[in-house]
Amino acid sequence: MASKNSTGGGEGVEVLKNEPYEKPNEKGQYTHKIYRLASRVPGWVRAVAPAGALDLYEEAWNAYPYCKTVLKNGYMKDAFSIVYETLHVDGSRGELENALNISKEDLKKRNVIIIDIAHDKIDAKDYKADEDPKKYHSEKTGRGPLVDPKWQKTCEPVMTCYKLVYIEFKWFGIQSRTESFIAKTVHNLFTLFHRQLFCWTDRWYGLTIDDIREIEEQTKKDLDEKRNVGTSPLDNGSN
Repeated sequence: MASKNSTGGGEGVEVLKNEPYEKPNEKGQYTHKIYRLASRVPGWVRAVAPAGALDLYEEAWNAYPYCKTVLKNGYMKDAFSIVYETLHVDGSRGELENALNISKEDLKKRNVIIIDIAHDKIDAKDYKADEDPKKYHSEKTGRGPLVDPKWQKTCEPVMTCYKLVYIEFKWFGIQSRTESFIAKTVHNLFTLFHRQLFCWTDRWYGLTIDDIREIEEQTKKDLDEKRNVGTSPLDNGSN
């Protein structure tokens, strides 16, 4: 659904592959997507980027509870990448210092950000009352609303989603500014996605794998159709 909301006018998400994969000690679902983002990046990036350079290619390996996602750009090749690893830990309240076992060198450079899906501030333009964990109550599970500011320390059941993000952008003159923009965008996406995930509990709770694959297939069809209709914000003069 989040992909549908940002797709249209030739832009948005295109799903190229969605298939099972298996390798030693790991099996899960592999996806390959293209994100066409021309109107969704700052004007100062569009000003220096040639046509077609604002498409991101994503490969993801979902072997829950571990997942890995790699984003590349065909124009910048090895000069650009966003890599994030995810580990879901049941019963954890965020106390693990190195859940994804990164090196001592990377630990020194790491910046830890704890996301509170209920009480962290979000931009007014992104707020939706029906996706507010402070207001949502799941009829199927009895979870929510997350009104108590200390809910992370007291709620049951609990799970922490640990994410490790590496960002690399080598473009003289805009490297630092762009890396900061990407970091802020990723943080915002993680926050909004997990707010939505919690507030959609009654939609996904109890679904089987077959149910999920059917939904994914329908979503792909909807995205393909929606991407080819409408207009992008750039067509309407948006900056």
